[in-house]
Amino acid sequence: MPRVTVQPALFAWARQRARLDEAVLAARFPHLPEWESGAAQPTLRQLEQYAQATHAALGFFFLPAPPEEAVPIPDFRTMRAGLPRVSADLLDVVYTCQSRQAWYRDEALVNGEPPLHFVGSLNLATPPAEAADHLRQQLGFSVQARRDCPTWTEALRLFISQAEQAGVMVMVSGVVMNNNNRQLDPQEFRGFALADPLAPLVFINGADSKAAQMFTLAHELAHLWLGQSALSDVQAAEAPVHAVETWCNQVAAELLVPQAEFRAALQADEPLEVALQRLARHFKVSTLVLLRRMLDVGWLDRAAFWRAYRDEEARLQTLAARNAGGGDFYRTTVSRVSRRFAQTLVASTLEGRTLYRDAFRMLGISKPGTFNELGRTLGFPT
Repeated sequence: MPRVTVQPALFAWARQRARLDEAVLAARFPHLPEWESGAAQPTLRQLEQYAQATHAALGFFFLPAPPEEAVPIPDFRTMRAGLPRVSADLLDVVYTCQSRQAWYRDEALVNGEPPLHFVGSLNLATPPAEAADHLRQQLGFSVQARRDCPTWTEALRLFISQAEQAGVMVMVSGVVMNNNNRQLDPQEFRGFALADPLAPLVFINGADSKAAQMFTLAHELAHLWLGQSALSDVQAAEAPVHAVETWCNQVAAELLVPQAEFRAALQADEPLEVALQRLARHFKVSTLVLLRRMLDVGWLDRAAFWRAYRDEEARLQTLAARNAGGGDFYRTTVSRVSRRFAQTLVASTLEGRTLYRDAFRMLGISKPGTFNELGRTLGFPT
């Protein structure tokens, strides 16, 4: 059977890019060690299957060397040791969101929608407290409203709804499209913003905790107010290298936990564990963000902060793993693509402006019945 000549380095590159374990992949492709060493070459059918398994375009394997890939938006991440710079999952999510944004922008132009004035309305010279007030007023955002929410999920849902009502598409997913076998890694990225005056978009890594997602959303919204697209792995504990990330972190912290209100809520001599749980219920943010605010206002010194932060991070990771689970498919799909985007796309499709096949592709579904049920979930009489 004819063999295809492939440079051996491309097999290892595709495996690492897809973050697949070598032993697991070798069980499916027994000749993989020989392909990677150059001792053997695959058939075209084997190569097609390997490309599909590693989420790599077939054409990559005909290159003379592994390509240098980069995300197509400014990358402000602090890279994690041992992780590849860009995974196939991350790239596919960014490209998918860019495709959705392009469609929505065209639809907005057809419908004569005006640009959103807040996109790009601020700059790095704007004091973070003043910037947070701009966001707060535009979104109708308040600590009181979040405190009244019974759960983290409801508080996050309220925040997302406020952002979408302001005109921002907010997409929250822990997987690539609807493929539950392609889990996103919060250690690689926590979110990104795609700035556009007609179709601003924020993507949040849904594999992260609800409280952490709250901070990510606030951070990425700050990027939109700057008018800048960005990929982030924001963490409250770290001082970002980039001035833009530092500013967005400060705005997010002030939006979620206003310093004046936070100081007033602190109680002298209250045990740290008790204070964290009480303040987390009050502000509906991650205890990690609260620890950072305690450091900011001098309630904790740096040594105590780092000890508490590492302990709390380990506790939250254990809790997140224990609480992982599924949910209603249609509600999850709407969350993954944003309610604003889904409603606009379904309406356009039903009115004949968008082909069903294009709608299916952007929604990550394949059956008319699924589309019709999704439409009913959104209130359309399909």
